[in-house]
Amino acid sequence: MKEETYVCAICGREYLISQREEFDGQFLCPRCFAEETVTCHVCGERIWTDDNAGNSDTPLCERCYDRYYTNCVRCGELLHNDEAYYDRDDPDEEEPLCHACYTRTAGDRAIQDYCYKPEPIFYGDGPRFFGVELEIDGAGEYGSNAKKLLRIANEEEERIYCKHDGSLEEGFEIVTHPMSLSYQLQQIPWEQICKGAVDLGYTSHQAGTCGLHVHVSRLAFGETEEQQDTAIARVLYFFEKHWEELLKFSRRTQHQLDQWASRYGYKEQPMEILDHAKKGYHGGRYTCVNLTNRDTIEFRMFRGTLKYNTLIATLQLVDRICDVAIYLSDDELKALSWTSFVSGCQAPELVRYLKERRLYVNEPVMAEVEV
Repeated sequence: MKEETYVCAICGREYLISQREEFDGQFLCPRCFAEETVTCHVCGERIWTDDNAGNSDTPLCERCYDRYYTNCVRCGELLHNDEAYYDRDDPDEEEPLCHACYTRTAGDRAIQDYCYKPEPIFYGDGPRFFGVELEIDGAGEYGSNAKKLLRIANEEEERIYCKHDGSLEEGFEIVTHPMSLSYQLQQIPWEQICKGAVDLGYTSHQAGTCGLHVHVSRLAFGETEEQQDTAIARVLYFFEKHWEELLKFSRRTQHQLDQWASRYGYKEQPMEILDHAKKGYHGGRYTCVNLTNRDTIEFRMFRGTLKYNTLIATLQLVDRICDVAIYLSDDELKALSWTSFVSGCQAPELVRYLKERRLYVNEPVMAEVEV
């Protein structure tokens, strides 16, 4: 018995009934069905290709586009709402931008928006890279001031940039690209940057609003996620075990830490603290060691400073903590006293600062005033 046929509503050709596709009340051949209709990437509804509000890679029905997506006003790229950037001169967020267009727009500014994240430029030898965020306040969020500080550090190439920070009253934050510790200490003119900021009228420690945050690349703790987790768990354990000493080192008040860099809570085993942190029983990124970034962990405990020795000592302390977390076993770390830890600190700036804060094994020294 001969199989029945039908005529495709689009191409007009005759096909066997077994090849029929039905859509929107019309019979289509397989080819026209595939070419003239698509499935919404979000809800799965089939729509006509001409009604696709997205693009060929991400087809969208009109409803899902309106709810979840937009387009860059410069280049037209399709953007998920979470991926859209907005210029600081667009407070009502009426002109979404893709990352590339946003970066080009922001490139001429001295102080970038808070969400500004340029492609990282790595300086020095890895895999242990440090990124510094130094907040300064009190002398205005002025591009002219930021340009003066940028000129100090970026004479040959971009090594730092400045960003808006809503937690500051009259200032901004200075951010470095990722760098090895030796590059941070030997190539970045931190002493001149700090002096330049002070000469412009800024403070950091004395402002009471500022932090000194240090990012360390996750790859510094191991090549695999398991290796990284093991070492990062020891970092968290170190902070919990030596909280009182680190609180004194940080120059923060307990109230400031509760607000901006809270602790996770002591547990007997390092991995128990990490598991606790991963379950979300903490303050998100506002923790002493922020784990929410994909490529780095962020040490947030330290109060801001424009005193050169304190800034350098902070970087050296973070480096020393990374050493013990990576190279000691769990049992060795648990047995490590604060006295034993600081007795292994050899960097002169760190030793001096530990003595100033009466955290070293020897006699304290007189401390200069923090700025």
